Amino acid sequence: MPRLILLFVLILLSPAAQAAQMWDKTAFEAAQAAGSPILVHVTAPWCPTCKAQKPTVDRLESSNPALKVFAVDFDSQKDALAYLGVKSQSTLISYRGKVEVGRSTAVTDPAAITEMVVRASH
Repeated sequence: MPRLILLFVLILLSPAAQAAQMWDKTAFEAAQAAGSPILVHVTAPWCPTCKAQKPTVDRLESSNPALKVFAVDFDSQKDALAYLGVKSQSTLISYRGKVEVGRSTAVTDPAAITEMVVRASH
């Protein structure tokens, strides 16, 4: 029984369990209305910069339960790109509720990405 409980806890704490929510405008606007800290990650499967950003984004999401992370697929979610005013993949946007507090493109430095989340959280 203890092994089963341990397995369950490990699954809950795994990166897959903390995966960013795919872009959904309704969920995004609900998170904004709730005043949540939000990080939007515009990504593409072929983008090496996006892949370099992902471990930092995942770590920040798993260490901050209040943070809402939305992943936007650059290739297939053109409506989201237009809504957010995004022109390229590897863009990160942070919000404190409805207020945009940070935007960067192609930044992979963990400290810089963390600072975006800190601004969204305070």
